[in-house]
Amino acid sequence: MTVVSPERAKHGYRLGGDEGEAFWLLGMLEIIKISGEDTNGEYGLIEVTVRAGEGSPWHVHPDEDEWFYALEGEFTVYVGEMRLSLPAGSFAFGPRGVPHTFMAETDGARALIGFQPFLFEGFLREVGEPAAERVLPPPLQAPPDMERLLPIGARNGMEILGPPGPPPAH
Repeated sequence: MTVVSPERAKHGYRLGGDEGEAFWLLGMLEIIKISGEDTNGEYGLIEVTVRAGEGSPWHVHPDEDEWFYALEGEFTVYVGEMRLSLPAGSFAFGPRGVPHTFMAETDGARALIGFQPFLFEGFLREVGEPAAERVLPPPLQAPPDMERLLPIGARNGMEILGPPGPPPAH
């Protein structure tokens, strides 16, 4: 685990490609590159790797902005009524208060996802499990237990509106 203190973060730091705290979350590999501890919770950055057809639940953050930058492969990001194609090198923004989700269109798709403030980190730490290796976890054998996720999301500034996949209107 690599944690950068708020004091060190004020002066700059570097993390290598194999550094950062890694979690398996809902079938994805998520690596914290900038933690809330690094920034006093003001913002955060994670790197995600996702297999084709998987992604986040349909959700909304009332008090947190979220943005996506595709590094490899392709994603589809839904923000409100918009369906956005996100090939490598593309960016999308999910403002606070607007429902959104993302799905990988290609195996091993990778993206950087930023948050401001970094409320999502609590959800990641509570639901995710420390990654045994920096590889995708085994595929999900069943849909996520939404009844379990709803209160955890609520405690961490996120209202979960539906399971992973396109939102109901699409």
